[in-house]
Parts: sequence; C-alpha cells; structure tokens
Amino acid sequence: INLYRCNTILIENVTLKNSPFWVIHPLFCESLTVRGVKVSSHGPNSDGCDPESSKNVLIENCIFDTGDDCIAIKSGRNADGRKWNVPSENIIVRNCEMKDGHGGVVIGSEMSGGVKKVTISNCVFDGTDRGIRLKSTRGRGGIVEDIRVSNIVMSNIKKEAIVLNLKYSKMPAEPKSDRTPEFRNIYVSGVTVRDVNTPIMVVGLPEAPITGIVMRDVYIQNAKQRCVFEDCKDLVLDDVYVDGKEIK
Repeated sequence: INLYRCNTILIENVTLKNSPFWVIHPLFCESLTVRGVKVSSHGPNSDGCDPESSKNVLIENCIFDTGDDCIAIKSGRNADGRKWNVPSENIIVRNCEMKDGHGGVVIGSEMSGGVKKVTISNCVFDGTDRGIRLKSTRGRGGIVEDIRVSNIVMSNIKKEAIVLNLKYSKMPAEPKSDRTPEFRNIYVSGVTVRDVNTPIMVVGLPEAPITGIVMRDVYIQNAKQRCVFEDCKDLVLDDVYVDGKEIK
C-alpha cells in the first residue's frame, strides 16, 4: 500500500502478506490511522509500516511480523530529503506487537527532513534484532528530536534493546555541515527486557554528540554484553539496571 500526498486515511482490520517491499508506505501524507492491521511479510525489505515525511499518524493495535523493520519512520534521504525538508511529526505508536523484524520501532536511517514529536508506548517486542532503534550517518543531515518511549516489554532481542547510532554506515569523518545528522531530547521510561545481546548502545559523532537523553525505570536481564556510550552528553540514567547492577 503506497499512499502519496493523501489526507485523512484509515487502514483498519486487514491482513497484509508477502509484500516484495515496504508493506505500508505513506509519503507526504497527513492524518493517517493504521489500526488493527496484521502484517506477515518476510521479504528482504518488507518493513511493516514506514511513514515518510508525514504528520499526524496513529499506528495502534497492530501485529507486525516482518523480514525487515516492523515500523520505520523516515523523511527522505541525503540531499534529496534535505531539499524537500518535510519532517515526519506528531506520530503515535501504541499497543502493537513486533515480531522477528530487524527493528521493533525504528527512526531512520533516511531522516534527512527530520523527525520530531514521536511517542511509542505500550508495545511488546519478541525476537526482533533490535528494539527501539534510531539510526543515521554522516551525509544524511536532519534532526531527530522530542522522542518519548514508555511502557515497553522486550524479549529475545538478538542485538541491541535500545540503540541510538549516528555511525550507521561508518562514513568517514567530515566537518559539521547540513550533511551532519543530529539526535536530541529523547526520553525512555518503563522498559523491561529479557534476553538480549547488548542492552543499550548510544553512539554519537564527535562533531555532533547525541544530547538530552533521559532513561528511567529500565530493567534488563540476561544481557550478554555491556552498555556502550560514545559521544553523548546531558545523559541521565535513573533506575537503569542491567542484570541487577545499576548503570550510572
């Protein structure tokens, strides 16, 4: 389902199977509700729902069983995305179940027009490669800000439970410019995780540290690796525990 410059859309109570690419892709849309949808698609790029440069989006009471990201919020790629400069904003994801995908709820990596005002709440992730994932790289540009994640339960996460990564594609260093992506003002609370490789990873850029991260009431059990924090500032960790040990 590809929606282009549409307004006031409802996709409800349908099952979508075996798409060869992104299953639901709203582009430059406004006022979209995706409710009670089941996606079962395991192609190499079969993201479940990818709102791109869209605003006022509600995704609720859905099941995503995918071969790529379950939900990925985007806003264009590199120079083309910066030229259009249309952010994804005012997006709510709630009461959804994520299975097997590369990421449960993902922002990026194509976010050159920016992403802002996103809330993710009351979701269950089981068997995804990653849970909450924000990803970008030098060359993208764009700002991701004002993201709130709450009341999430994860299990059997193959890589990172929570990851914010500005070195997604390992681009070589360059001076800060409009090609430099930024992440800021991200709040995570009420997350429980069981069985994960890396519990938390935050990797910014030396020229653009990730700023304003708050994590509260996060409990992670059976982690194989340690947390990673690089090039970030204004980081608050409050009641964040990995295998019974408080992370400060």
